[in-house]
Amino acid sequence: MNIHHVKLKEILVAFCFLAPSLAGFAVFYLIPFGTSVLYSFQDRLTAALTLANYSELLSSLSFQKAAANTFRFTAISVPILVVLSLILAMVLNQRVFFRNWLRTAYVLPLVVPVASIVLFWQIMFDWNGVLNALLKYVGLSRIDWMKSEWSGSVIVLIYVWKNIGYNVVLFLAGLQNIPEQYYEIADLEGAGPARKLFGITLVYLTPTMFLVILMSVLNSFKVFRETYLIAGAYPQDRIYMLQHYMNNMFLSLDMQKLSAAATLMAICILVLVAVLFRTERMFRSFME
Repeated sequence: MNIHHVKLKEILVAFCFLAPSLAGFAVFYLIPFGTSVLYSFQDRLTAALTLANYSELLSSLSFQKAAANTFRFTAISVPILVVLSLILAMVLNQRVFFRNWLRTAYVLPLVVPVASIVLFWQIMFDWNGVLNALLKYVGLSRIDWMKSEWSGSVIVLIYVWKNIGYNVVLFLAGLQNIPEQYYEIADLEGAGPARKLFGITLVYLTPTMFLVILMSVLNSFKVFRETYLIAGAYPQDRIYMLQHYMNNMFLSLDMQKLSAAATLMAICILVLVAVLFRTERMFRSFME
């Protein structure tokens, strides 16, 4: 009986510590999201439940363009970010010159305010910016970077620069947890660099790899801030994202379409996360 009382007391104490966080999460996340889902099924005039908002949303050319651009950006930028992060982490895991300084340099973008980041990239890619000045200096014509087909590449570059440090830190932690004896045994057996990479490094980095991919996918949906501040509310078609569409719906006070778009985006993110977790569990069971 005393043991049950002790466990109950511990549960109550734990709940008391968690209550403020749970209350804040409910007030600022769960309740607004639930309200948004309800709005997405309501008619604008009668407030009756309907699927018309989703039907209009899916048939909207602006939404189709924004959704296609968003998922295209994720499909292109995430693999680039993961591969570059892994390569840099493997380099920094060796005894290279200025290793500690390089580690610090890659983490700096995480702590730099977004406004400063935007100002830097505006100076680089503006019509009268640094890159166009260099092009003019070597005798080439200037490029309107943010209003041409180059705009997609610019946003990918900004996304990689902003998030690569976080992924490098995760990969470094994973690399340092791999026992050095495995590599020593592989050397004794005459294994080459490729065999050690695919037979040891990538195998034992699998949990870290899935975490990095997951965080990279989630961060790819946050690139709207930089895109909006650099290119505005109506950017070049190639970088018109889902968040641009939702922001424009908010400005026009079309809350039903805004809520429907946000709900569909949340569902897509949940599906992607579920697929990643399912793939990780299947890989772990296969390795065991």
